[in-house]
Amino acid sequence: MSETISPVPGVIALGADLFANELEAQGLNVTRVNWRPAAGSIEALGRVLTDERVDAANQQALERMLASRPMLVDVRPAKEMIPVLNERCLLHAGPPIAWERMCGPMRGAVIGACLYEGWATNEQEAVQLAEQGGIKFLPCHHFQAVGPMAGIISPSMPVSIIEDREQGNRTFTTLNEGLGKVLRFGAYSSEVLTRLRWIQEILGPALGRAIRQLGGVDLGILMAQALQMGDECHNRNKAASSLFARELAPALVETSSSAEAAAVLRFLAGNDHFHLNISMAAAKAISLAGSNVPFSSLVVTMARNGVDFGIRVSGLGEQWFTGPAQMIKGLYFAGYSEADANPDIGDSAITETCGLGAFAMAGAPAIVQFIGGTPADALRYTSEMYEITVGQNSRFSLPALNFRGTPFGIDIRKVCRLQMPPVINTGIAHRQPGIGQVGAGVVHPPMECFEEAVQALAKALLR
Repeated sequence: MSETISPVPGVIALGADLFANELEAQGLNVTRVNWRPAAGSIEALGRVLTDERVDAANQQALERMLASRPMLVDVRPAKEMIPVLNERCLLHAGPPIAWERMCGPMRGAVIGACLYEGWATNEQEAVQLAEQGGIKFLPCHHFQAVGPMAGIISPSMPVSIIEDREQGNRTFTTLNEGLGKVLRFGAYSSEVLTRLRWIQEILGPALGRAIRQLGGVDLGILMAQALQMGDECHNRNKAASSLFARELAPALVETSSSAEAAAVLRFLAGNDHFHLNISMAAAKAISLAGSNVPFSSLVVTMARNGVDFGIRVSGLGEQWFTGPAQMIKGLYFAGYSEADANPDIGDSAITETCGLGAFAMAGAPAIVQFIGGTPADALRYTSEMYEITVGQNSRFSLPALNFRGTPFGIDIRKVCRLQMPPVINTGIAHRQPGIGQVGAGVVHPPMECFEEAVQALAKALLR
């Protein structure tokens, strides 16, 4: 009998790692079980988990998203594509927010946009204009647009136009400025404004001509290739940006002067994050395809304004469910620390919403050099996200997982049942306006967003 009993007892540990760590330190064999109590109202969660209409709606929304075919078709001034911008309006990242509640980097980006548009001649005039209600502030997502970090879109900024050739939707985003001191991180120095004007006068028109000559760029194919090359299309875009530049180069040379073509290609070659904004707008098109399916529990928007984190759910229309934006854990540039950081900000979590970003980190282990952690962490993040999604995107396959598709279709029911919020990798903005990016890392949304959405969906099922 004694030969059949292990000399070291085995323990199954549920819950906090603290207990498992202590038991292992005492020499016990510990099997860890990733279990958490369900979050929010058990009654509401039970209703949405057992209603067959939700499963059917989720399948419909998922099929629409998987069938989406985002194409980059043009670059035009924002005011031509988003008419509300002709009313002295600025679009911003995240759920709705007024000037009085805006964080430092978003205020800095607003100031910069006012200077860029000529609405103010100095910082004080810009602040006064905002304080006195001279600017209308609206979320990018309300106009099928997305913007990284502060996400400010002003009338004169050129925007990429992404068209879903399957559903017919169009989405929009600004052109990426690069890293460091840039408008999206709240910087508004003269060099920032000079760069924005060059983007408006040279880069935007040149890209538009080249894209039109090509007849568009198939972003689904391009991003799928980038994932095979080590990108995750959120914080690592080196391959996607390179593929984009290679595809556009001949048309750029054919449709621009030699000096302009050289300047544009030089800018693209020096900006590994150029494709970030395009990835975001493509992800927005994919997520938009699955929107407004009655009773669906799939998340179609995740966005943050530096104060609030908000989600929108397919079966609940345009309603926002919000909680406080969280602090980001990651790596900081020399001279900065968490004390300098602003809470989570930007629309770029739309990439995770459609199975990219942190959901695809298993295929982009090198990103940990930018956001912190280890390659094993990157693999774990992706593996965990299969538990809160309803499907996989075979188009976005990961070699490290035997070409398994990325986790796709965040289900608010699974998030609450497992009390496991999605993981997001992101840049870190300085909390004060005018400084810019100070690092990058990983963050999770607040659970109350998902808990409130589950309750709202449960009520919708009773109507």
